[in-house]
Amino acid sequence: MERLTLRVNAARKALASLEQILQTNTPSDVERDASIQRFEYTCEAVWKAAKHYLREVEGVDAASPKSVIRSCREVGVLDENDAIRALEMIDDRNLTSHTYNESLAKQIYGRLNMHARVLRRWLEHMEERIWRQTGDR
Repeated sequence: MERLTLRVNAARKALASLEQILQTNTPSDVERDASIQRFEYTCEAVWKAAKHYLREVEGVDAASPKSVIRSCREVGVLDENDAIRALEMIDDRNLTSHTYNESLAKQIYGRLNMHARVLRRWLEHMEERIWRQTGDR
């Protein structure tokens, strides 16, 4: 459970950094690109925390980001709508290496607030279930 706690804490910190930069009203190209980078590592941190959650709390083994999302939907950590959005988010995450394409970077940046909300709910649902099982907050 200690490794899971470390993963969840890392995901929480990553999400806070993403949410912070998304408060920028009129981002420069550099701030936009930094936002996309923060989205990348936040997405990684949350799905990997979910992978550990599934194994340690639910007894489910899932290896890839999309299989983790589907498993989280099956155990009730994600509802159907958030699971669909999370799968779309992974597609965006996979495209971030192509953000040298200005049009693509703008498209992905335009979805970051929605992605951050999904990541927040996903993380909160995991934390709530961990708390219920262990009594630790």
